[in-house]
Amino acid sequence: MSHRTAVIFDLDGTLVQTERLKAYSYARAAVAISEATVNEEEIIEAFKDVVGRSRQEVGEMLMRRFGLESGAHKLAVETGATSPLDAYLTVRLRIYEEMLADPLMIRNNIWPHTMALLRHVIKKGCAIGLATMSHRQQVDRVLDVLDIADCFDAIATHEDVRVTKPDPEIYLLVAEQLDRRPEECLVIEDSVAGVEAGLAAGMAVVAVSTPFTKDRLNKAGLLPAERLIHDPKLLAGVVDILLQEPRRIPIDH
Repeated sequence: MSHRTAVIFDLDGTLVQTERLKAYSYARAAVAISEATVNEEEIIEAFKDVVGRSRQEVGEMLMRRFGLESGAHKLAVETGATSPLDAYLTVRLRIYEEMLADPLMIRNNIWPHTMALLRHVIKKGCAIGLATMSHRQQVDRVLDVLDIADCFDAIATHEDVRVTKPDPEIYLLVAEQLDRRPEECLVIEDSVAGVEAGLAAGMAVVAVSTPFTKDRLNKAGLLPAERLIHDPKLLAGVVDILLQEPRRIPIDH
């Protein structure tokens, strides 16, 4: 029998409200290439369906749902982009990176309850990992501004895996880097895709809902109610219970 000794955090939407910033960047880029035939609010609402997915998946869904192909094709021709999707994502990425260039923007978008949890589990002596589908350059920027890079014993980003969440690859990779079995790891997530990835990796998962993910997490029914946190005050207590819960380690043959 063994207790859980590692905590693996997602980044976007979990520690920092960068999912909110991403939603606005996709929305503003869509409005720009559609010549104002869509509005930001409907793009932001649609983004909730793909929180935690790769930028390619998000871009493809939004282009298809809102008929952005024509505007994106025109932009691709004008800019020499390799495809309409690439043209849309280039505009969106420029907007997002302008947001991240402002340190105050990042600092003003932390989630206090999960940042407090990060400090809490460090004090408990847990091994700490970060598993995010964001690209390394953006991750490094956020961690540097918040001065928390040294909090993590292992970090995996989009560039480190072949398959994105909800595939479990990134969580299994971080567990390996931490020298922990999946059964010894507790995942802290905010999105359905992230929860699915953690569960598929054979790890315990706690989901901390946000305005972007609350409805889909409730509808998905992936976790028992006590592991789906809507009230931040309950988070640390639930995590403490799960860290102490005995886990049977499989026998290697």
